Amino acid sequence: MIDSDEKLAGLLPRVQTADWLALDTEADSLHAYPEKLCLIQISLPGADELIDTLAALDLSAFLDVLRGRELILHGADYDLRLLRRAYAFVPKLVFDTMLAARLLGFTEFGLTDLVEKLLGVQLEKGPQTADWARRPLTERMINYARNDTRYLQPLSALLKARLEEKGRLSWHQESCARLVRECAELRVTNPDQVWRVKGADKLDRRGLAVLRELWNWRDGEAMEANKPPYFILRHETLIALADAAAQGKTVSSLLPPGLPSRRREGVLAGVERASQLPESQWPQRHRSSGHRPSAAEKRRYDVLRQRRDDRAAELGIDPTLIASRATLGALARDWDKHQAELMSWQRELLQN
Repeated sequence: MIDSDEKLAGLLPRVQTADWLALDTEADSLHAYPEKLCLIQISLPGADELIDTLAALDLSAFLDVLRGRELILHGADYDLRLLRRAYAFVPKLVFDTMLAARLLGFTEFGLTDLVEKLLGVQLEKGPQTADWARRPLTERMINYARNDTRYLQPLSALLKARLEEKGRLSWHQESCARLVRECAELRVTNPDQVWRVKGADKLDRRGLAVLRELWNWRDGEAMEANKPPYFILRHETLIALADAAAQGKTVSSLLPPGLPSRRREGVLAGVERASQLPESQWPQRHRSSGHRPSAAEKRRYDVLRQRRDDRAAELGIDPTLIASRATLGALARDWDKHQAELMSWQRELLQN
């Protein structure tokens, strides 16, 4: 484990001269709130290293080296967003092995599945739910973490050769470039959207006022306890409480039996605060865009969908890689406006 600046300095020259670099991360999202980056795994020729990001290391020189290199990752979206948020890190290039597998038509594209199928190596599937903030790491956790990057380079070499053979390497390169750009953009939280959990659309405005109040209370409790919000109260419970309160029903019976009395009082106080709000301060219900496709749009949609599905079947890939239903709908409404949102290979497949 690299847990000191001295050890990291010793690794840096090897990273600078390495022919290839494979990367992964681990966070504690299942155990803490908000989550934090706990570990960076990096593999390079002859070594699989673990970097302890909880050890107050100066990672600036290390990240500067990574920034200019192509990094091999599997399912890079989460890792890139985590690194962007923690260190403002954005790489120049990535090779995403999951994306490569999907573009080749693999239907089972998890790392464990691909390593077994293509390299003949069986990896342990656990401990995915481990608390990566714990120190010291167990031997099992260490082995699991190293395996996340140990096989990425030979896996990427095989997948790259197949992409070249099928003429899809440029698709992968364009898709990875878009992935890097999208992950570099920090997601802005909409304060009127963040508390609208699954089921919120079934509530009336009074119920939404209760839900918003309870969500904010739960968020504060989760931060204070450093526990994910669902450990405080489940989404389903919030919806049930909000619905009952909006109908003037007693909510006490809906609270979990093991809920501490302090939190029980906090829930009841939140319901009471929401009930005192004037109607003018109740949240608005979200309405659909109200757009109903015309007969011509429906015909264009059906043509695009059939073309997409035919090309996907010919290529042996998931049709949604070419375009989602929502994308097809937008293209059917206004091709000239929305075709720019497609990657060039997607546009070519939909046009021919």
